[in-house]
Amino acid sequence: MNTHAPTTTVHSAAARASTRGAARELAGEAHRPPRVLLCGFPLDPLSMQQTIARVADRFDRGVATSISVMNVAKLVNMRSDALLRESVLTGDPILADGAPLVWLSRLKRTPLPERVAGIDLMRELLRFADERRARVYFLGATASVVQQVIAATRADFPRLIVAGSRDGYFSNDEQPKVAAEIRASRPDILLVAMSSPKKEIFLKQWATTMAVPICHGVGGSFDVVAGVTRRAPLWMQRIGLEWFFRVLQEPRRMWKRYLVTNTRFLVLAARDLLGLKFEKRPPHA
Repeated sequence: MNTHAPTTTVHSAAARASTRGAARELAGEAHRPPRVLLCGFPLDPLSMQQTIARVADRFDRGVATSISVMNVAKLVNMRSDALLRESVLTGDPILADGAPLVWLSRLKRTPLPERVAGIDLMRELLRFADERRARVYFLGATASVVQQVIAATRADFPRLIVAGSRDGYFSNDEQPKVAAEIRASRPDILLVAMSSPKKEIFLKQWATTMAVPICHGVGGSFDVVAGVTRRAPLWMQRIGLEWFFRVLQEPRRMWKRYLVTNTRFLVLAARDLLGLKFEKRPPHA
């Protein structure tokens, strides 16, 4: 009697299952369009519909997804902030959350299909969660704002399951505890409403601990949903003036930030259009 036969059979079955899983993953990623390089950084040329389709496909195949969104300010700051750069570039997909990035891609004749705004993507992910009865964890903003966001979300998407929530005001020393609490709540989707680069660094540093299938940093989206701040009118969004609307709302805090980053972006865009090389160009896929 061959006592090793059962073990070999089990191992062979596991190997075949692993191979089939790897094959499905490769098949799911095979149709990926090549990334577009802007100012030395890669972005995925995806529309909102394509983004949700990719996230859903990866979710169904058990592939973890950490979504990165890039706007002008983030692109500029990534040139000098190595930790932010590394955190953003580990995302998949990496999306253009800024009309100027879409315009630049068109001028380079490598067009991105459209802007995929983080707040709009958040709503589409909530719609996805409602359809799949997925569990969502809300992290960020103040405790009262989080509760308002949850109430609004439940009103719009009644089948969505709230896995948990907490405010975004915690120290670095508290991060392990926060990550452990998120893991224990077993969410399918994690929405992180904190400022950059805190949210990107938190997601990268604690991704393995939290083990959440879909992660998305949504910035100030919770404040908009709760009515604490207003979003720019649609016409301003379309012509790339959403940043100016934010300056009008918070002039003391925002004017210098946007003056500096917008000016630096114009310089970077000009270099890109002229075909000049960028120093310390980051790796790209």
